[in-house]
Amino acid sequence: MPYVNKKRPYKKEYQQQKKRKKEKERRKLRQRARRRFDKENGKEARKGKDLHHKKPLSKGGGNSKSNVRLVSSKSNRTYARRKDHKPK
Repeated sequence: MPYVNKKRPYKKEYQQQKKRKKEKERRKLRQRARRRFDKENGKEARKGKDLHHKKPLSKGGGNSKSNVRLVSSKSNRTYARRKDHKPK
């Protein structure tokens, strides 16, 4: 779903995402990771940044400390693309 020359419809994607049952469980796991990080480091440490799962939850990764790291939101929300602008 490349959005090279147009804005990405985040609101529409979010509405579609809420309807999926698997995504609800994944969202719950991501929220647990954020809460644990905030409890250990404080909310200010995460301000303007995202928690990145090194091995994604969708590919069998977990929320262990070794699989989660703090990165900028820009780098966490983009992904590598091929020359034809499709995801790798």
